[in-house]
Amino acid sequence: MLIAFAVAIACVSGVFQKKQTGAPAEEEQIASNEDKTPKDKEKSYLDEDALKAITDSGDRVKRALDERPPTVDIPDDQLAEYVSIDSCVIGENGSVEVKAKAEALPTSDDKYYYLFDAATYEDDFNTEAEPIAKTYKDTEIDLSAGLHKGEAGSRLYRKFIVAVKKNDEYKTVSHASYITNPEAVASYNYSGMQQSSKKGLLVDPSRLNEVGDLGVNYATYNIPLNRLLASGAEGSVAYTYNGVTYYFNGRILQEYDYLFTNLNSKGVDIAAIILNDVSPSTFPEVTHPNARGGSTAPYYMFNASDESGVNAIAAIGSFLAGRYSGSGHGSVAMWIIGNEVNARKEWNYMAQTDLATYTAAYARAFRVFYNAIKSTNAGAHVYISLDQQWDRNMKSNPDYDGRDMLDTFAASLRSYGDIGWGLAQHPYTVPLYDVDFWNGHKLVTDSADTSFITMKNINVLTNYMNSEAMLYNGSVRSIILSEVGYTSTKGDTLQAAAIAYAYSKVAANSDLHAIMFSRQTDAPEEIAHDGLAMGLCTSGGGHKYSYEVFKYMDTDKREEYISFARAIVGVNF
Repeated sequence: MLIAFAVAIACVSGVFQKKQTGAPAEEEQIASNEDKTPKDKEKSYLDEDALKAITDSGDRVKRALDERPPTVDIPDDQLAEYVSIDSCVIGENGSVEVKAKAEALPTSDDKYYYLFDAATYEDDFNTEAEPIAKTYKDTEIDLSAGLHKGEAGSRLYRKFIVAVKKNDEYKTVSHASYITNPEAVASYNYSGMQQSSKKGLLVDPSRLNEVGDLGVNYATYNIPLNRLLASGAEGSVAYTYNGVTYYFNGRILQEYDYLFTNLNSKGVDIAAIILNDVSPSTFPEVTHPNARGGSTAPYYMFNASDESGVNAIAAIGSFLAGRYSGSGHGSVAMWIIGNEVNARKEWNYMAQTDLATYTAAYARAFRVFYNAIKSTNAGAHVYISLDQQWDRNMKSNPDYDGRDMLDTFAASLRSYGDIGWGLAQHPYTVPLYDVDFWNGHKLVTDSADTSFITMKNINVLTNYMNSEAMLYNGSVRSIILSEVGYTSTKGDTLQAAAIAYAYSKVAANSDLHAIMFSRQTDAPEEIAHDGLAMGLCTSGGGHKYSYEVFKYMDTDKREEYISFARAIVGVNF
């Protein structure tokens, strides 16, 4: 615009005059016969409105240049996070929209900021990559690119970085960020039913008639992938995702369809636990490379360390969420990714490594599942599962303390764009065969650094989840106690008292969403291996004393059925 202004002024002042060498005589004659004085001719070029428009335009350009943010030379060691990404979201038009800011304009080879995307497993910036968008440098930065959900080039699981070109190569100027609102492109929005209580149970699919009688509101159920995944098309349901076709066992799906539909019809919300027990030799892409050999656990770390792994677990999450979100096969409101994942050796195997490396592997896989599930069902809740080990600080512990992993997990997700993850805690007693949790244990205290969290000190957990570092958009995240149980081997009435008291503590704590007791029916393997008979029913189907207590402890008959427990517990609850 400055050039245009200069040209206009130059024309007015006669700077640009044609040298008419050899001009025709007729032109000279016509010019000499014009009946206009020089003053009249000058006035015809100096139209006041045109001149005012030109000068106003020049003033505006000058002001813009005066107000333009300063350009600063940022040393390379300070450049990587000079730009702060405020949001990375799917916009109303379905594109990825990145908003960022900077105090000034870093010097570079040109006048642009560039947007790049990278896979979740790529830690180093690829300087040979091509940018997917660019915009003029300013302190307020807006960049956008296509999402391509469901296509081979989908960016739903990728992270985004702002860069500049300096010394003829791209250099990052921001920390990476993932999309934080995958629910914006979901086809379903099922978040569960309006429940009258928080009472839940690990149900026995062979005794579903009792679920209605017990008044169950929430049910947990395992989905082990070894049963679900199929190696070929025969007898399977084919599902093409991001350009790759996967197969799911049709017979097993029918089992889940029947179970989930039946539970929903009884007013039960479901928490499905996705478990990786697939053979690394059959489906290696599902399991992390460092978990494919030497396992000491029934389940393995999910794989988000390469493209085939990311696509496989994304397909699993998307398929399950789509099938069980109102498509006629039953609906699941809650998804739990893995079981007690801080218990590396026992429940979520990966070769021994440091906490940061282990948690990063889980957090990456979790985010893939989260985006897959939420981009299908906007209302779904997605949880990390932890056991009762909280802050033991044992050097010889082959597992990780729940608090340490939770801190690392939360910080990692927040630094790359926070999402609405929830916590599925298992506050079992210490040791497991102790039933009278109210009597406490030296390793169970009301301090934030307690070694274990049980139902005695469950307030420690909810207080911790109220801390600033754990909040999501200023609110407490969804917390469920997805597995806790008490054995009847020390007496049926003691077991029943423990169940009644534990439930009363959950009912009184507004930060707890639900409690799912383990279990409806005794598991023979738990009795044989651990001496634990945690069911409300015996393995033969007989009702224990706890059956009636569980049934009525959240009803208007509560007093009649739980009053016996006060003398046992020593607390008026």
